[in-house]
Formats: sequence, C-alpha cells, structure tokens
Amino acid sequence: MKPLNLVVVSAGLSDPSSTRLLADRLTQATRQRLESDGRTVDVHVIELRALAVDIAHNMTLGFPGPALQEAIDTVTRADGLITVTPIFTASYSGLFKSFFDVIDHTALTGKPVLIAATGGTARHSLALEHALRPLFAFLHAHVTPTGVFAATDDWGAEGDPYADHLPSRINRAARELAELMPSEPAETKQDDDVVPFAQQLAALGHDG
Repeated sequence: MKPLNLVVVSAGLSDPSSTRLLADRLTQATRQRLESDGRTVDVHVIELRALAVDIAHNMTLGFPGPALQEAIDTVTRADGLITVTPIFTASYSGLFKSFFDVIDHTALTGKPVLIAATGGTARHSLALEHALRPLFAFLHAHVTPTGVFAATDDWGAEGDPYADHLPSRINRAARELAELMPSEPAETKQDDDVVPFAQQLAALGHDG
C-alpha cells in the first residue's frame, strides 16, 4: 500500500522558530497516530520563508516559479494538511495568507486540515477561530475541531501545569486529523478509478 501524503506548511520567519517547532510536534503526533492505525505516511514540509520572493513575484506577474509551483502541487496532492502561522496583529501572517491566495480556491475542497498558530500571549489564540478557520472554511477544507495555539508560556518545562496543556492539545488535534485522513492516498484511488481509453472504446463496441 502506498503511504499517505502528509503536508506541513510552516510560515515561521526565523530559523529556528516556535512556529516550526509547533509544526514538528504536530507532525510527529499525527505520524504516530497514523502508524498506530497501520497506515504509513510520507511527510513533506513547506517552509514559506524560503518561498517569500516567489510568492511576491506570483502576485505581480500572475504565474508561479518552479519552486512555488512544486509547493502548490505538493499541497494539492496532500491527503492531510498541517498549517501553522505566527499571529501578527490578531491574524495570520501576510506570507501565510499570500501562499493560500495563489493556490486555486478549489484545490483544498474536502481536504483534512489541522490549523495551528503561535504568538506571544494566549489572548492571540482567538485568531484560530476568527481568522484561520474562516479562511479554510471558504476554501471548503475539512478543518479539525481542535485548533492548536502555542503562546510563549506554553513552551515551559515538562511538568509545568500550564505548559502541559500544549501536549494534550497537540495529541487531540493529531488524532482528529488522522481520523479525517483516508485509508489510502487519494492518487491511488484516482488511479484505480480510471478506466483505460481502449477499454472504454471496447465497452462501446469500437475496436479502434
């Protein structure tokens, strides 16, 4: 059986970044959940920071360069999507929004998506519900009930009664995403459903 395609989109601007750290934790938890169910998975990580110039060029020129096109194709082929953005001015980053603006608005229809974000304080967590969830609802994605927000204080020492809430949210969201993902890759299903053209002609009584 072919592995599922789990695609991770991280909009962190620094290296290293708490946004990428949260993305990695969510990825690990989702992979573990899928593998515990007997499903194998390939993980593809897209760092939007590396595509910032390409995204800007796409906005002004109207077409993507090779690296951006590859990222768009990777997202389009995903069986499950983890998206993580830093919160700026109570919303997702401009880079995050611009990337999803250049993707066809039908490409995420029905696709399982886990939304997550990072910010300085917990009061920014509402951005998950008033910014990210409406964005992916507009794109007709299937968003997990649980979104994950990590404030600076959430990255505490193990055993901290406040920081310990983050792992439980990560595990819950990962479980929900795994449950929404298919049992086999979408590409495999499409391949199985395609009837060769010669067979279609034969069924219609034509021999070529």
